[in-house]
Amino acid sequence: MAKMIRPKSEDDAFLPMGQKKPLLHRYWLQVDRQTKASYETIAEAEAAAKAIKASHPILQVGIYDAEKSQVTLVKNH
Repeated sequence: MAKMIRPKSEDDAFLPMGQKKPLLHRYWLQVDRQTKASYETIAEAEAAAKAIKASHPILQVGIYDAEKSQVTLVKNH
């Protein structure tokens, strides 16, 4: 008989298996529209986004501002 796995908290009950809890910081780093990390400041998020874009120019890299609900795409330089 298979064991039932209970979520650690009620919040975890609605997450697919293996998915992490939502990120808590305001600025979210997105690569090809998938959230990869979050940052407290825009400067930290921009630095990480520019580093990814420099090494992988074909990817779509953006910074999502959770407070304003808008995405700013990082351009190739």
